[in-house]
Amino acid sequence: MTPFAHLDTFARDHLPPPEQWPVMLTDHPAYRYPERLNCVVPLLDRWVEEGRADAPCLFSPTENLTYRELQERVNRLCNVFVHEFGMVPGNRLFLRAANNPWMVATYLAGLKAGLVVVATMPLLRAKEIAYPINKAKIAVALCDGTLADEMEKARSATPGLERVVYWGNGGEHSLERLVQRASPDFTAVDTAADDICLIAFTSGTTGEPKGCMHAHRDMLAVCDGFSQMVLRPEPSDRFIGSAPLAFTFGLGIVLFPMRIGGSFVVVEKAGPDDLLPAIAQFRATICFTAPTAYRAMIPRLPGHDISSLRKCVSAGETLPKSTWEAWRDATGIRLIDGIGGTEVLHIYISATEDEIRPGSTGKAIPGYEAKIVDPEGRDLPPGTVGRLALRGPVGCRYLDDPRQQLYVQHGWNLPGDSFSQDEDGYFWYQARSDDMIVSAGYNIAGPEVEAALLTHPAVAECGVVGAPDPERGQIVMAYVVAAPGHAPDPALAKALQEHVKAEVAPYKYPRAVAFLDALPKTSSGKLQRVELRRMAAEVAR
Repeated sequence: MTPFAHLDTFARDHLPPPEQWPVMLTDHPAYRYPERLNCVVPLLDRWVEEGRADAPCLFSPTENLTYRELQERVNRLCNVFVHEFGMVPGNRLFLRAANNPWMVATYLAGLKAGLVVVATMPLLRAKEIAYPINKAKIAVALCDGTLADEMEKARSATPGLERVVYWGNGGEHSLERLVQRASPDFTAVDTAADDICLIAFTSGTTGEPKGCMHAHRDMLAVCDGFSQMVLRPEPSDRFIGSAPLAFTFGLGIVLFPMRIGGSFVVVEKAGPDDLLPAIAQFRATICFTAPTAYRAMIPRLPGHDISSLRKCVSAGETLPKSTWEAWRDATGIRLIDGIGGTEVLHIYISATEDEIRPGSTGKAIPGYEAKIVDPEGRDLPPGTVGRLALRGPVGCRYLDDPRQQLYVQHGWNLPGDSFSQDEDGYFWYQARSDDMIVSAGYNIAGPEVEAALLTHPAVAECGVVGAPDPERGQIVMAYVVAAPGHAPDPALAKALQEHVKAEVAPYKYPRAVAFLDALPKTSSGKLQRVELRRMAAEVAR
């Protein structure tokens, strides 16, 4: 085995036992990497060395950077980490910021210096910030100065955190000042391809966040898998998206273009009202966001020039067929759906634009294997609903967490999703396994009811869960955000129930409908079904 570069062996010491790892498939030619690999070399340094130093790399509302300019900032940061902070390979580096140039640069610098990056969502509160710092034994944190309040509150609960450095405040000890004084030259640490470089914490939709550990090779594998084989971008493409970089779906917005020498846009606010003008301003060609955002952008399209846009990727939650069709009808663009996860870093099931079947998530991308299994792990025949199992060049390795044995079984990753697979190999999403509602003996997939509700013009957003019921075990409970101009009253609730009965099997209709001003969501924008289930349980008492 090639020697590891980490002097601080915390990450390697806290990997799960090898017998609990999923089988890693590395025979596909696309995923064969040298034993010594620092992922920033092929993502950034390569383009400077190959004469593309002045090609555009990063765009933002505050500054634009070429590959040469980004490399210089990254190198200066590396020297700050090593010479100012005294960090050594394997130390964990905590990052807290919205998507902006400094977040990108600090992230890449951490990887290049052989550190283990732990990036977090900007909306987290002090308690949520303290958890990964304590779990990953972090001593150094970098934070955008605009987010200092919660960061400072977290310090009392993080006794191992020795240093917090802010950028954007212009102070004498700010990160910018330190960078100005640092050398612009730095040679990437000679890491092993299997050295851990990232601990990505899940968003906590299913309980306490889990730290997912990924190596330098994983960062390239997701580029050479989904991006190269399904998305198929070109060096002239300019990426944009709404997900925070701390959410691994959002990380692709940076990694995918850099892998091919393209460019990307980072904007701190990327809701539907912000994304459309940003696409127009920066002439973005590839957009990544969630289905709810695409649906929300459709009525806002008039007045925004998005003619530069040529590809769109949807992930983070199930993509209803109605949303796929509405976006295609409004823009002419066929949404590329995909399912991925923090445990596997990015998308593993999808379909190229010419192979899309609306309503299906797609097929396992080349180099990955996926199948449907029963609760005991036995293979199920086509057309049968069961648990999704997958394996590929990247897999789940939790940081010191007993849930590893739940996620990985018999060498397969089990993400917790219910699917069926047809005879042609296409996977059809049913629900999160814990979102399957069992009512009077019927299995009802909450997302299917949501998809039916979303075809009604009075529904802006919705979430469907099971509510306890003494007679039926559970009933279907729908939480709805009414669209503007529609009164959230009993008459609308009745109309929605009748609408669902006409769209899907009548036994699936929501027997209870509640209206909310907004749905509970995680900081990454995902629907918090666990919170809806809690609300439904409270109502049932």
